Amino acid sequence: MYHFQEGEILYFNKPLHWTSFDLVNKVRYEISRSLKIKKIKVGHAGTLDPLATGVIIICTGKATKRIDEFQYQTKEYVATLALGATTLSFDLETEIDKRYETAHITRELVEETLPKFIGSIQQIPPAYSACKINGNRAYDLARKGLEVDLKPKTLVIDEIELLDFQPESIKIQVVCSKGTYIRALARDIGEALQSGAHLAALERTKIGSVTLEQCIDIETFGRMLH
Repeated sequence: MYHFQEGEILYFNKPLHWTSFDLVNKVRYEISRSLKIKKIKVGHAGTLDPLATGVIIICTGKATKRIDEFQYQTKEYVATLALGATTLSFDLETEIDKRYETAHITRELVEETLPKFIGSIQQIPPAYSACKINGNRAYDLARKGLEVDLKPKTLVIDEIELLDFQPESIKIQVVCSKGTYIRALARDIGEALQSGAHLAALERTKIGSVTLEQCIDIETFGRMLH
């Protein structure tokens, strides 16, 4: 039995192409419809890009006070990086803008390169991000073709493991701190390999101790309520 107004913490697998807010709005709608109430507090603990899937924690009612606590927990991702090409958004949102040589990229080179990103690193966020510049979202400026000047941020990468190597792509597992942009990591890994790379797929597999196996999809949630 759920107690949404008292406060529930829900674990969802975010669908591809949905924003985090799309999911929050849908959860709020389903709860309001089920309880026949007009207003209930619902929020998420950590944004996932529309082109990413995986673990997202949603809090309701009084549990929304715990959002910060979840946001600061370590996150784990599985990312597929396409090699030899870059995009302005560092993922598939925008078209390929440059192509690069990949013949020199071997499994050994990737395995030598990835550990350089472990530890405390400086990362410049993507122009296509929700970072604010003078009150404007960076992605709004970038989509208008305006110059976006973002300062590097300090963050921590605890682990990077190579899961799969192909001549045209690599799959990696990343354990990292709040504020890490895996898209920006893809860009930086591409540069470190003396080539280019962009994010082709991303799944968040864990937040703190919450795993993908514990998550439900939004359709199942809707059926459970009605």
